[in-house]
Amino acid sequence: MKNKRYEKELRSLHGELVGMQEWVKASGAKVLIAFEGRDTAGKGGTIKAITERVSPRVFRVVALPAPTERERSQMYIQRYIPHFPAAGEVVIFDRSWYNRAGVERVMGFCTEEQATRFLEQVPAVEKAMVDSGIILLKYWLEVSPDEQTRRLESRIDDPRKTWKLSDMDLASYARWNDYTRARDDMFAATDTAWAPWFVAHSDDKRSARLNVITHLLSQVPYEAPHRKKVKLPDRKVRDATPDDTHFRYIPTPFNGEGDAAAS
Repeated sequence: MKNKRYEKELRSLHGELVGMQEWVKASGAKVLIAFEGRDTAGKGGTIKAITERVSPRVFRVVALPAPTERERSQMYIQRYIPHFPAAGEVVIFDRSWYNRAGVERVMGFCTEEQATRFLEQVPAVEKAMVDSGIILLKYWLEVSPDEQTRRLESRIDDPRKTWKLSDMDLASYARWNDYTRARDDMFAATDTAWAPWFVAHSDDKRSARLNVITHLLSQVPYEAPHRKKVKLPDRKVRDATPDDTHFRYIPTPFNGEGDAAAS
């Protein structure tokens, strides 16, 4: 998708997301969105596109690090529960409790017995979430093997992306078929009527972002509240130029036109 069209469509969808945000605040709705997918599938970029123009006080992103020793001793889903939304919140998980069905299972961070038990138990947990009033949406971003290779290779020498290329990413890259089997088992066990999986092809990142946002908006029964017309009040600004010689201004290597300023 060309960038010009993408930006136009995204601008319109951002307006709808703001409308959804205002409905969530006014109605006290609770929305939880979980994003899963292979490395480089585009989860982070999609989440950024969703949250770019909304309030971080309403839309909250959760990306948990590896569990601590204490957390490893807890019931598996326990560390995720404190991050669930309260009234008037939208919580987005950049990877979620489904780590157990994916990376933990494939990379040997849990036993096969633990993974099987998780898949058996999670539908009931998600049923309880939905019954409590949470609007639960689960997205899997599906990237092709060729596109994953291209994206990983692009990270090798790009200083903006090297942090995305970990030893774990490299080890996971060699296990494409293992991840495919894990994904299929996860779908078979946890694609339920109350918490279905929604799959988005993400080889074209821009299209994927627009498609996910459009679908997300269709799954939340929002109505944007009427906003009264806003008019700025009058104000007085003193005419005299203030003495700002004591201000610590930063250097200005860039001017208003984006060009390097004269030294």
